[in-house]
Amino acid sequence: MMRLALLLTLFVAALAWAAPEHSPRPGGILVVDVAAADVVAPAVEFDGKPVLVMRDADRWKAIVGVPLGTEPGPVPLTVAGNKVTVTLIPHAYAEQRLTIANKSYVTPAQAQLDRITRERRIIDAALNNFRDVDVDDVSLIAPVEGRRSSSFGLRRFYNDQPRAPHKGMDIAAGEGTPIEAPLDGVVAATGDYFFNGNTVIVDHGQGYVTMYCHLSEIAVEEGQPVETGETLGAVGATGRVTGPHLHFGTYLNGTAVDPAILIRD
Repeated sequence: MMRLALLLTLFVAALAWAAPEHSPRPGGILVVDVAAADVVAPAVEFDGKPVLVMRDADRWKAIVGVPLGTEPGPVPLTVAGNKVTVTLIPHAYAEQRLTIANKSYVTPAQAQLDRITRERRIIDAALNNFRDVDVDDVSLIAPVEGRRSSSFGLRRFYNDQPRAPHKGMDIAAGEGTPIEAPLDGVVAATGDYFFNGNTVIVDHGQGYVTMYCHLSEIAVEEGQPVETGETLGAVGATGRVTGPHLHFGTYLNGTAVDPAILIRD
């Protein structure tokens, strides 16, 4: 009965909400009307990469992830071979300073750098994969209940050393709390990675990918289809962390976007 209730809730939500909020900023999502739905979906590219195109009512919409490092101002898309320009607005992200007791997570040794490089290839391949399947909704249920930080885009300093901006949402939850798939998909990769700890990456189609880091355990395997609400693993404190939580990342066309835009409450 609980499963049936969840499916009914998602069905009603899908009727009410398909495309996300248009948020034309670095780290945001562009929702661009590209054609009427009575024609074949046009091919759309951004920065040389294919973009997710989905039907929203009687229109085709391109759902485009904007890299955090993109400068505000006009940015071009290619729609069926034609140039379309969208203007990005400035957006300020805060700073965060963290103290990490294990210094190797701040200044890794060469052997650790070699490991990080090997793992980065695996992670990047999963995040940049474009699986050409129909996508009819990009809204997500929360993968775990807990306090959600507004940490996406934070300029982070570890032990006062600057590092890349934070590319996900941290959700506070106790160790062992089950993590649920927020949308149907296929497990693209799993592993125990240096910075991310135990990690699951799920491919939802057309370059739409979600990532779950610092897990205490992994409950799925690479290549496994998963349904909305299915357990992916459990919250933990593996990798570079200061305590148990879920790092939840959302990606479109190979770029991290703010998960808050996509989670449907």
